[in-house]
Amino acid sequence: MAKNLIRVGISHGDINGIGYEVILKTFADLRILELCTPIIYGSSKMAGYHRKAMGLPQVNFNNISTAEQAGDNRVNFINCVDDTLSVALGTSSHEAGKAALQSLQCAADDLARGKIDVLVTAPINKNNIHSDEFPFPGHTEYLEKRFAKGGEKSLMILVNDNIRVALVTGHLPINEIAKNITQEVILEKVKIFNHSLIKDFGIVCPRIAVLALNPHAGDEGLLGSEESFIINPAIKQANEEGLMVFGPYAADGFFGARLYDKFDGILAMYHDQGLAPFKALCMDDGINFTAGLPVIRTSPAHGTAYDIAGKGIASESSFRQAIYSAIDIYRNRILFEEATANPLRCLYHDRGKDNVKLDLTSDEE
Repeated sequence: MAKNLIRVGISHGDINGIGYEVILKTFADLRILELCTPIIYGSSKMAGYHRKAMGLPQVNFNNISTAEQAGDNRVNFINCVDDTLSVALGTSSHEAGKAALQSLQCAADDLARGKIDVLVTAPINKNNIHSDEFPFPGHTEYLEKRFAKGGEKSLMILVNDNIRVALVTGHLPINEIAKNITQEVILEKVKIFNHSLIKDFGIVCPRIAVLALNPHAGDEGLLGSEESFIINPAIKQANEEGLMVFGPYAADGFFGARLYDKFDGILAMYHDQGLAPFKALCMDDGINFTAGLPVIRTSPAHGTAYDIAGKGIASESSFRQAIYSAIDIYRNRILFEEATANPLRCLYHDRGKDNVKLDLTSDEE
């Protein structure tokens, strides 16, 4: 790993948001090139427009045609997007969605071919990227469709150094959440989460907290019955299968009392139940990780941030951390594969009977 730097593919996201700003700010500090070989998929002309519009530091790109040409100690750039598209900072447009999809598809193609090791995605606008080519509510669902094999399921995990939050349901309207929460789905998500904590984060025996769906964990049925008839049975079954799963915990008290400090992972029932407290606590260094797939993808925890796009005030901390996390997860997977490649065989010996007497007079050794 010391000789071969990890190749990090980067999709530029929505060209009217803060994607290029955080990318340029990240690679203005060339020390990051000691850890990885970045390959940005997008338009160097658009990147230059963003730099000049905000007076950002100069980043010298190594323009290449294919990922194989990427050089170490260089910020490599593959121009795969129509650079005649207009940039309108802070606004949503069909053109921006089209450019985001072109960048993502090119990066995903190289990820599938093994030309890059990991993928880091800058934020997209889920509305303007939506099309016949991208009928998905977000990156997670697109990547699952593209890379899942043999029935594999993806899992969105929000991560920082201290907290890991996964979701039972993702991008769903509130009025559809309850009917999509079943004992089988919770157990499936718990298993994916548990395996990811072991394989991707190097935690030997993960402790997972499960949040309740209803206020006050249902108050014994007064405020809802999902805890009694769905969530509790799922937790019990997970425990019977050897997983360390606890709950369900009322979400407000769980985060208010900092119970998250006692667990390796938290499984929330729906998007805002998990993401709202996570972003309140970890917005600057939190990242989004797509678990459960054979490929590695991370992204910053924030969105396109149209309200501050073009003002030069966006923080690159979360994007930088997304790169660091992708590298760490890649290395952890290598260690996991090495550790589990040749497990010891279980050897069984006949213990004999208790009434067998040993012949201590024999000369045989």
